[in-house]
Amino acid sequence: MDPVTKAAVGAVAEDKTPVALGAVGFTSGGIEAGSTAAKMMSASAVASGGGVGAGSLVSAFQSKGASGASKGTK
Repeated sequence: MDPVTKAAVGAVAEDKTPVALGAVGFTSGGIEAGSTAAKMMSASAVASGGGVGAGSLVSAFQSKGASGASKGTK
């Protein structure tokens, strides 16, 4: 796990989710192109055979980001 992803996962445990989600690219407008979130989504899709699985870490983070729970949204 890369350092940014590790920090995002750690931030969730410390209830710093809104800042962490926005920082890695999970925004209210969707996953930011070229971000760590985009890389996570791509890796998740490849690992699951073409789609991001419901209930996955990426799915949960994007749900929070899309709901406006992330800071620094675009």
